[in-house]
Amino acid sequence: MPTLSYVAIPSTLADAVRASGRSPGYGHPTHTEVATGHGPCRHCLRTFGIGEERRTLFTYDPFHGLEPLPLPGPVFIHAEACERYDESGGFPSDLLVHPLTLVAYGDGRRTLDELHVSGDDVQPALERLFDLPAVRYVHVRDWSAGCYDLRVERAAVREVA
Repeated sequence: MPTLSYVAIPSTLADAVRASGRSPGYGHPTHTEVATGHGPCRHCLRTFGIGEERRTLFTYDPFHGLEPLPLPGPVFIHAEACERYDESGGFPSDLLVHPLTLVAYGDGRRTLDELHVSGDDVQPALERLFDLPAVRYVHVRDWSAGCYDLRVERAAVREVA
C-alpha cells in the first residue's frame, strides 16, 4: 500500500479568498456567516463549531490544475486564518464521524469507482481504491450534501495544485 497524502486547499488560495472576498477563478462574491453546519473547513479540515465559528462560503474547482474540465462547487473555510492540514497527518479524524463518498479518478477525470463509507471503514476503503493502479487520486465528499472535502493521493506522485 503506497503512502497517502491528504490534501487540503492551499494556504495561498484560502488567504486570497479571505482577503479579496471573491471565489478564485470565478470572481463570485463570498458569503461569511456563523456556522450552521459541521463543514469541514477545506483548509484545516476541522469541523466547525456550530453557532460559534464564522465560516466563508465560496465557489471552488477541486480539479483546477489537475484536469482541463472544471467541476466547481461550494466549499467553506474558517473566516479567520487557520493552519493548513498536514498532508502526512493521516485521514482527518473530524471527518470520520460523518458519512462520506470516496470517488476514485483516473486520467481525464474518469470515475473509476465510488464508495460510501464512514468511521473505521474509511481507511480500508482508501487502501482498496489505491490498490487499483489506474487511480490517480480520490475526492472525499460529504455523503449527504455532496460537497468536496479534500483530495487523497499517493504521496510519491504528489502534484501541486
